[in-house]
Amino acid sequence: MTASDRTPEMAKRERIIREMTDDLDEELEMELDDSRLDELLDETGTLRPTVDRRLYFRELLRLQGELVKLQDWVQSEKKKVVVLFEGRDSAGKGGVIKRITQRLNPRICRVAALPAPSERERSQWYFQRYVAHLPAGGEMVLFDRSWYNRAGVERVMGFCSEDQYQEFFKTVPEFERMLIRSGIILVKYWFSITDDEQQFRFSMRIRDPLKQWKLSPMDVEARSRWEQYTKAKETMLEHTHLPDSPWWIVDAVDKKRARLNCIAHLLSQIPYREVGRAPVVLPPRVRNPDYHRGPIPPEEMYVPAKY
Repeated sequence: MTASDRTPEMAKRERIIREMTDDLDEELEMELDDSRLDELLDETGTLRPTVDRRLYFRELLRLQGELVKLQDWVQSEKKKVVVLFEGRDSAGKGGVIKRITQRLNPRICRVAALPAPSERERSQWYFQRYVAHLPAGGEMVLFDRSWYNRAGVERVMGFCSEDQYQEFFKTVPEFERMLIRSGIILVKYWFSITDDEQQFRFSMRIRDPLKQWKLSPMDVEARSRWEQYTKAKETMLEHTHLPDSPWWIVDAVDKKRARLNCIAHLLSQIPYREVGRAPVVLPPRVRNPDYHRGPIPPEEMYVPAKY
């Protein structure tokens, strides 16, 4: 069929299909990136069959549609949602966060990934710098690591004193109760992977130039302290798995299943409903007979068309 044979309706349909395909490319690029990383080298022989790709994409897009409904409900009802993502380095927290935020409005759903505290912040009340990132009404905040750094990294790496560590466990239950009493919906996830799986993922990052930036000196040091981190995690869960703010463990060895399971569970924890939207009607283009378009910018101002 030539271009002249296409009706306006067919051309419009093709344009819509191209637009929808472009919209899916970001997820496909991330998926291909994951596959490239996994297949680069399998030192441990731990690669196992994962969820069928078609099922994965179908469920992911369905869940992301529900996340959009959740976002609309949060905004409409002025709700405040906080989700904590904790776990060992390379456990897959970032991958889940990307899939949650991928199709949401960043003005409503934002990520808080705080750097190491400054000298001034170290002199503050421990929770103070986290409070500054809490949501207002109509917002969701996803913490990529949170105040539980004190029970994990800071404990294992010796960045806090024994008194500070014990004080954290005394304070955090009441701190979280205060958040909940203020109207915040709080959900806490711990991403769990095996020793072998972390070794494999670290090996992938070492050999992949596109992923090496993810492997910090702190991550390398943490690898040698696997047992200390395990003990710290067990102590943390024992002290902070509370009736009003429980921990939820995500089996994250299989990244695709972890993403689907975590998103589905998060949706089940919040009593959202679909919010009706007023239909959007574009106004007609106003054409002023006195309007004259200015000169076209010179060619040297355009980005070179290399592709």
